[in-house]
Amino acid sequence: MSDAHPFDGAYAWTRLAATLLIAVVGNVGMWTYVTVLPEVAAEFGAGRGTASLGFTATMLGFAAGNLVIGRWVDRFGITRVLAAMGLWLGLAFFVAARAPTIEVLLAAQLAIGFGTATSFGPLIADVSQWFERRRGVAVAIAASGNYLSGTVWSQALAHFPETADWRWGYGLLAWVLVLALPPLALALRRRVSAAAMGHAERQAGLRAGRTGFSPRQLQWMLGAAGIGCCVAMSMPQVHIVALCVDLGYGPAAGTEMLTLMLLGGVASRLVSGWLADLLGGVRTLLLGSVLQALALALYIPAGSLPSLYVVSLVFGLAQGGIVPSYAVIVREYLPAREAGARVGFVIMMTILGMALGGWMSGAVYEATGSYALAFWNGILWNGLNIAIMLAILLRGRRQSGTGALPA
Repeated sequence: MSDAHPFDGAYAWTRLAATLLIAVVGNVGMWTYVTVLPEVAAEFGAGRGTASLGFTATMLGFAAGNLVIGRWVDRFGITRVLAAMGLWLGLAFFVAARAPTIEVLLAAQLAIGFGTATSFGPLIADVSQWFERRRGVAVAIAASGNYLSGTVWSQALAHFPETADWRWGYGLLAWVLVLALPPLALALRRRVSAAAMGHAERQAGLRAGRTGFSPRQLQWMLGAAGIGCCVAMSMPQVHIVALCVDLGYGPAAGTEMLTLMLLGGVASRLVSGWLADLLGGVRTLLLGSVLQALALALYIPAGSLPSLYVVSLVFGLAQGGIVPSYAVIVREYLPAREAGARVGFVIMMTILGMALGGWMSGAVYEATGSYALAFWNGILWNGLNIAIMLAILLRGRRQSGTGALPA
């Protein structure tokens, strides 16, 4: 490939490999609190709803980070921002490890979420600039780093020495992030040429015109859809460990189910990337959202240990491709020069949905003593996402006059 059109070339795939490694390391901050939630609640004497605010704080920081850091990446490039956020994360984990009160811990989790965002939306937006024909697959692989991070680090935290509490694990992670992220960021120093960027702009403009929606309308529709799907998605991801503790199966079983869920999500993301290149992002997202609703419904009658393992795997396979599909849709229809900010906005909205859903599920549990209604709440919110995707799909068909939304 020439410098003018570097899409899908050897360098693009090498950059994708480096991006995946960075994502596995850098996304640890999104998953650590989930694995230590029961331990934190016991240490500080907090209720389940109050303790869940730690995850909510993480997601609020993660949401803000995707938007703000996405803009920084558009302006300064991914390398400088990623190196700076590696130092930020080290400091935030250090503070969390020594938090004297749950209020200090919540503030530290907010900072952890903000820095962790660098390794998700902004990183996905960056790698999407280097692909055209295989953009869906590339985005899916980069996004899989988030779930692989959860898989790797949840197991690592679970197998620390018995004498090591959650504070010891947080302190270790502070050093890992400071020592790993700045050097890894150097692998992403090269930037897309102006000619290649202009080509991507023209292609996105053509697709956007065929939907009948303005870029602003599409962006806000995708944001609303992201909230709906991720309120639903958060219920099992945030509360599966606590659910297993309540049922008497212990936190280890819940951690294993979370790992199984995330591994299923990795497989789902890879398949959804292939489907996005074939069918387009809208159809792929709609399919994943319908499957997620069905998987949530399966949790309601499940109560035995084997059934919970099976349903957790099914849920992971169903929902893994949803969030990366938003990034694909943004790159298909919205300006390439604003990829960091645009993708960051939509990812921010999905994370706000995760934060809202994590808190709502804990609140429903405290009000009812059961997670059953929390699953139904997730299914209803998931319907909002399905409705918006159908609106984009059907409007696109009418505008194109061909009976199919351009992929």
